[in-house]
Amino acid sequence: MSFNTFGHLFRVTTWGESHGPALGATVDGCPPGIALEPAMIQHWLDRRKPGQNRYTTQRREADAVEILSGVFEGVTTGTPIQLMIRNTDQRSKDYGDIAAAFRPGHADITYWQKYGIRDYRGGGRSSARETAARVAAGGVARAVLGALVPGAELRGYMVQMGARHIDRARFDWDQIDANPFWVPDAEAAEDWAAYLDGLRKSGTSVGAAIEVVARGFPAGLGAPVYRKLDTELGAAMLSINAVKAVEIGEGMAAAGLTGEANADEIFMGNDGTPRFNSNHAGGILGGISTGQDIVVRFAVKPTSSIMTPRRTIDTEGAEREIVTRGRHDPCVGIRAVPVAEAMMACVLLDHVLLDRAQTGGVRGRIGPGQG
Repeated sequence: MSFNTFGHLFRVTTWGESHGPALGATVDGCPPGIALEPAMIQHWLDRRKPGQNRYTTQRREADAVEILSGVFEGVTTGTPIQLMIRNTDQRSKDYGDIAAAFRPGHADITYWQKYGIRDYRGGGRSSARETAARVAAGGVARAVLGALVPGAELRGYMVQMGARHIDRARFDWDQIDANPFWVPDAEAAEDWAAYLDGLRKSGTSVGAAIEVVARGFPAGLGAPVYRKLDTELGAAMLSINAVKAVEIGEGMAAAGLTGEANADEIFMGNDGTPRFNSNHAGGILGGISTGQDIVVRFAVKPTSSIMTPRRTIDTEGAEREIVTRGRHDPCVGIRAVPVAEAMMACVLLDHVLLDRAQTGGVRGRIGPGQG
């Protein structure tokens, strides 16, 4: 098995390579009767597609999605939905120099060690191009969530590029779509533009941190032991290319807190439902959602494809220098934002469906007269 499938009830299998004729996803477990048109998926793909500004790879792909099955007269039928995105701007000749050599920082050497064969054209299956299929699947998940959890929303944004961080005091949701970095801080976006321009022109790259917030989701999603919601979200984010660390809520910073500081105190709201005075837990306690904002943060390493010569070996074991040519992102974190949103949408929908199957949406009541 190659393990190209994730999810339990809402299951997504992605397929295809960076320089193959097409790539896509098979989505199974989508409920019937959900309005779904290609344009609803295309909206999210357009946010991820390459070549939209000078800060991402200049590969020009329309990323036009085709729905091949599972939809009839504009609504889902409950059968598998097959999504396809054709590749139209491959330049495989850019990768001829690395056919027998392993790029440092890439999956080239591990793929070779595991399978004894690899598609060196743009990284093949290990290319970030694969994430287009995830975003397409995420578009389906968003459509279903819109029907099952009205008012819920997902937003992703960058909070760090290299050593530069946003200023939380200037956090502005309206700024996220107003700059090429998905940054909720106008001053940071201006500073990052100049910084990344310098890196791009020098042929190098830089890492980043992305945060994703889910609002309006009910309490009760997840399970206490092996299907913890934070476990599933962590695995989903770590499956994204170049991601090396994931945090929920305070994450690593929780190690520096006392028990008093970390505990999110609970009160009864005026509407008779529980309220918390803080959200250090990131909206998840004991693997189950609290109804607060679900906050996930992750770090991506610098793009490994750089123009600076690096030392490596080839398949014969000979040492050599290598320069990775082609068209690459100077900061892969930029296009990781819509991918992270898609993965969170898929995981949360999966858990909405799991909860409906197990509990039917029944919840323990809190208030006078409850034992």
